Amino acid sequence: MKLKLDDQGHVVVVDGKPVYVHDDSKEVPFDAVATVNTISRLNGEAKSHRERAEGAESRLKLFEGIDDADAARKALGVVANLDAKKLVDAGEVDKIKAEVSKALEAKYQPFVEKATQLEAELHSERIGGAFSRSKLIAEKFAIPADLVQARFGNAFSLEDGKIVAKDSAGNKLYSRSSPGELASFDEALELLVDAYPHKDHILKGSGASGSGAQGGGSGAGGKRTVTRAQFNALPPTEQASTAQAASKGELALVD
Repeated sequence: MKLKLDDQGHVVVVDGKPVYVHDDSKEVPFDAVATVNTISRLNGEAKSHRERAEGAESRLKLFEGIDDADAARKALGVVANLDAKKLVDAGEVDKIKAEVSKALEAKYQPFVEKATQLEAELHSERIGGAFSRSKLIAEKFAIPADLVQARFGNAFSLEDGKIVAKDSAGNKLYSRSSPGELASFDEALELLVDAYPHKDHILKGSGASGSGAQGGGSGAGGKRTVTRAQFNALPPTEQASTAQAASKGELALVD
């Protein structure tokens, strides 16, 4: 990437940040302060990971000579039963433990199911709310937020309470303006749309070029047009959104 210069050869600055032009021609302000802070944080995390690895290697040396971990655990269980002076066979003790564990699982299963339900509801509210409140969708998309979510929602998830987006290969999407930081919701959605082959059918004509889309044709009055062949090539969800846009007069279907 390279710095963006104005007609006089001066660096273009937005909100105090120099603007860089990436290889795909997208212009992104570079936050140097945030980048330095991120590098410092990552260095600290790397040190922490190294120290944990060294500690794990040190503890692992205590188990040198033990090749069969299952056999060692079984032997320790038998010894524990003997140490407790339980005059029953070790196998019976294991059976009792299994029954107790089963009873506890049955008792707390409703709570586990409720927690799972609440987690799903939280995910739906956070992710769905991000789509419904998205400024990017409101300004640049020709389809409503629920249809955008139907197409791109699976790319977003909650991790440690934060919304995280991943590409089709499962890689997390990171910010271009703040390298090392995860992309914000709108920034991640824009990256996903840029990689979507049918993006010109879901973006408004006036906003498509801003996201790198090709844009549809224009009919009378500048209305965007979609040919019958283009419409038939769309996935079912995209056909539904295109038909809805046509019914609202936002675009025209032509043969």
